[in-house]
Amino acid sequence: MFHVAGTNGKGSTVATLDALLRHSGMRVARYTSPHLVDFSERIVVNGVPISRDSIARWLNAHEPLLTKLGATFFESTTALAFSHFADAGADVALIEVGLGGRLDATNVIHPIAAGVTQIGFDHMEYLGESLPEIAAEKAGIFKRGVPAVIGETRIDVRDLLIAAADAVGATPVVATGRDWLVRDISLSERGTTFDLTTNGRTQRLTTPLIGTFQAHNAAVALAMLHGAGGRWRAVSEAPQAGLSTVRLAGRFHRWGRWLFDVAHNADGAATVVANLKATGVPTPVVAVVTVLKDKDWRGILRAVGTAVDVVLITSAPTAPASRAWALGEVEAWAHIEGLPVERVDDFDAALARADAIGATILVTGSFHTVGDAMERLQVDPLAR
Repeated sequence: MFHVAGTNGKGSTVATLDALLRHSGMRVARYTSPHLVDFSERIVVNGVPISRDSIARWLNAHEPLLTKLGATFFESTTALAFSHFADAGADVALIEVGLGGRLDATNVIHPIAAGVTQIGFDHMEYLGESLPEIAAEKAGIFKRGVPAVIGETRIDVRDLLIAAADAVGATPVVATGRDWLVRDISLSERGTTFDLTTNGRTQRLTTPLIGTFQAHNAAVALAMLHGAGGRWRAVSEAPQAGLSTVRLAGRFHRWGRWLFDVAHNADGAATVVANLKATGVPTPVVAVVTVLKDKDWRGILRAVGTAVDVVLITSAPTAPASRAWALGEVEAWAHIEGLPVERVDDFDAALARADAIGATILVTGSFHTVGDAMERLQVDPLAR
């Protein structure tokens, strides 16, 4: 198993590993969260999601034990995923941390390699109020004798992660920006092109995923394979053909005039804005935004509101009522800030309004926002 943690970028890194390993002929399992449209997206083997019958059979067999143990939803889901992967005869599994790392249910594994991507402010009520505290929780997936890869680009945070990996005896410890160099990044509608220098050798590579940080995420995936050695390293030696097959729904994901991005923190929103500017999308650009109230919705709206023509704030139907933002408060704050915000309470009405006035329509702010829009527009998250 390969284990991936991080605030931003872990999903992209898992998707890149999946593409590279499947292109090499391996049967690859993938466990990610949350889902966009259907729960089965979380547990996938070679692109095929777990069936509802398989879920029902497993729950019927194990529900008494889960209840006895007091297992949480995510703990139960993790056990279901591992069981399904074994039954499906997967050659390798790619495991994305649910929250944090140190205390995450997925951290029961002893991986082939562990990677931590970009660190940012999210889930602070559980992980800590500072980047060093959050980084320490993410670094909890590093283990003695297991290759550790660090994709954080801020030197101070990167050094904390390196120190944590060294402290537990992870080996080798590879950091992009220190050991693997990512340079000369350019964005286009085709994806992200960059130079990757390792051990004095430079390759010009392109991933279909769009965004400056996608170059670093690709480097993390390749470094994890390289550090794991053997047949895994062989996959990383000539990666372009495999990289060209990477797909990931909900990350600057284009579908006609619609553009989906699950950015749910200020760093993610800033990345979306940079991508909009770099790719030169048709205008006017209209954003449909719902953010959970416990997220940095002000930071997200500041970023998005300065880059689009209209922001339609609304409520995603699947957002938990206990975490739903207060549209009146958001509207009042946005007007004080001078942001081009319109309030449309009904989600379907917001999508219709965006469709009527936008040449490019950005749907963002949470997995709920993107997933609800994709369901209504009948966009398959697993389509290639």
